Amino acid sequence: MTIIWGLLIILGVALIVWGAEAFAEHLGAAAVRLHVSSFALALLLAGAEPEELATAVAASLKEVPAIAFGDVVGANIAICLVALGVGAWIAPLPFSKRVMAYALVGVPIAVIATGFIWNGEISRLEGLFLIGLYVLYVAIIWRVERRPPALGETAELEEALEEFATEQANGMRQRVSQELCVVVAGVLAMVAGSILIVEAVRQISQIETTQIKLALSLVGFATAFELVILAWSTARRGVTEAAVAGVVGSFTYNVTMTLGVAAIARPLNIVDASLLHVPLIVMLGAFALVIALASCKGYLHRGASVVLLSAYPLVLMRLLAEN
Repeated sequence: MTIIWGLLIILGVALIVWGAEAFAEHLGAAAVRLHVSSFALALLLAGAEPEELATAVAASLKEVPAIAFGDVVGANIAICLVALGVGAWIAPLPFSKRVMAYALVGVPIAVIATGFIWNGEISRLEGLFLIGLYVLYVAIIWRVERRPPALGETAELEEALEEFATEQANGMRQRVSQELCVVVAGVLAMVAGSILIVEAVRQISQIETTQIKLALSLVGFATAFELVILAWSTARRGVTEAAVAGVVGSFTYNVTMTLGVAAIARPLNIVDASLLHVPLIVMLGAFALVIALASCKGYLHRGASVVLLSAYPLVLMRLLAEN
């Protein structure tokens, strides 16, 4: 049975990766054509990690909060060390002043969110507060820059707006219909995949410690895999700022919006909060390490890539060795 559930995890990962890609690629175009407000669209797309969100909500509803917590922390560690490590190996990843500002503003927000997670409990009210932190994050950047933040998929907004401006009015309805169908299919795939992963981990072990370890390693890496592919592909195309902005936005999104929505679905509460303490410190440390390496030369180079990629297996071994 363990092998069967393991195969279902692989299937779940495949569904989540495809669904996340379809959702992110077509949501911007569909929303622009439906005249969704710019601010709402920025909140949807700025660092949006629907795969982590779907997995955390599924874990919350199935009353396995250990998976929700572990997935968010594990995914954030993976995107910092693996996604940026892979991208920096392919091509230098510049931390422009704009992206560095995103990261530095995200640090105190991540620390505040970690404080909420520290005791292993997030109520619905605290979940609303975390969501509010993310809204504040996007709003601050927007106010300072006087335009939507270039976090992750928001880079596609300008392209969607340009396409919309050149479309003929008689073809608009058909295009909206096509875009919405793909978005809905992506959401359904992510929901199905997240349910499969959560149920498989729950069936493999009912022990909270094991669930957190599996979520930190297997589930966290699986839900972060799409961002690893994004960093690899954008670095190959030379669109390196998009990869960096995507990671920065996703990191902040996960510890605020993802856990906030999961807590609203059902309050999160694990028995032994100490199981999260070392992983949370590692998560913040991974983010700080990225900022420190980027600050030295203004970009992440191959030397930094070696440091980041070498750190990931060491971190996993340390976390999995925790009792």
